Amino acid sequence: MNEVAVSSWALHRTLGISYPDSPSEGRSPEKRHSTGATTPLLQLPAELARRGFGSMQLCHFHLPSRDASYLQELRASLSEANVRLLALLVDDGDVSHPEHAQRDAAWIAGWLETGEALGAERARVIAGKQSASEETLDRAAGHLARLAEGATGLRLETENWYDLLATPDAVHGLLDRLDGKLGLCADWGNWPRPRKYADLPLILPRAETCHAKLDFASPEVLDQEDAAACIEAARAANFTGPLVIVNGGMGDSEWDALEMQREAYASL
Repeated sequence: MNEVAVSSWALHRTLGISYPDSPSEGRSPEKRHSTGATTPLLQLPAELARRGFGSMQLCHFHLPSRDASYLQELRASLSEANVRLLALLVDDGDVSHPEHAQRDAAWIAGWLETGEALGAERARVIAGKQSASEETLDRAAGHLARLAEGATGLRLETENWYDLLATPDAVHGLLDRLDGKLGLCADWGNWPRPRKYADLPLILPRAETCHAKLDFASPEVLDQEDAAACIEAARAANFTGPLVIVNGGMGDSEWDALEMQREAYASL
């Protein structure tokens, strides 16, 4: 059975607070997303372990501090709970931009250092937000190659997200340019229906991880048709990497949504 990990985005309401940070605006005031009780990030590894999850991904905006002492404390909480930090998700930046690519690459590089300090195995970055062309793919590939070379302590990967990688051809074009320096996270939910059912099988054979988003038909019921199609595509591609739960669901309990999705993956 594939390893099942949890993205902190799947527990966005449970964590309750985010700490926006972007290359254009820098660090912004924290935002509260829950009026009820919240789970501090430092407590999350132990709670994941208690529920049988042994790995997680962390969105950069869920990190309340990048001070060395806090990073050490979070890394210790992961170690004590025996939970691997599968990836730091760097959810901003555009290294395909004609004007801001260099600025954004420098910002991403700083977050890669943070990922290394936390002991992350990988970092997922955005390949670019511009429309795909030879120029934008070349620009993104150049910056991503340098970022990958500088990130000696973790594996750099991207995903089929935003305009640059909106098609299988663009995904392959970028990966081919990087010649193994960049991994792929195949996201099941970023491309629209019904096109994704034809397009996901074209990139899944190159995926090292999956953001295995499963849609909900109602708060307590998965969209079984979508789930079956995505799971079958992964099975047909002989995908053996981690399946990362990203969708927190429509119901009151994000933890219940995680359990429903974990049960669905058992058929892989």
